[in-house]
Amino acid sequence: MRRDVFQAIADPTRRAILSLIALQAMTPNALAEHFDSSRQAVSKHIQILSECKLIKQKQDGREIHYQLNLKKMKEIADWLEPFRKMWEDRFNQLDTVLEQLKTQKP
Repeated sequence: MRRDVFQAIADPTRRAILSLIALQAMTPNALAEHFDSSRQAVSKHIQILSECKLIKQKQDGREIHYQLNLKKMKEIADWLEPFRKMWEDRFNQLDTVLEQLKTQKP
């Protein structure tokens, strides 16, 4: 089954995992320590993120370290960029309207 990147990042635990490994590569056990769920549940989240190519693994002796796949994250950021600009434009328009309303009050 092919997983969708946006479904993967919709889950708060998976977003938390991405945030953690954005700071540094981590082993599955190190990641699991940050959550109240079981090690197996965290492994399932890691598997989904891996299938979506949001994270990649690096073998270091007997340990596996997961790290962010910056190329895939950039693809997501690039896709979201037009929406960010649209939101900023709308907020700027709202700021303008609010300023106009402030100056109209007696």
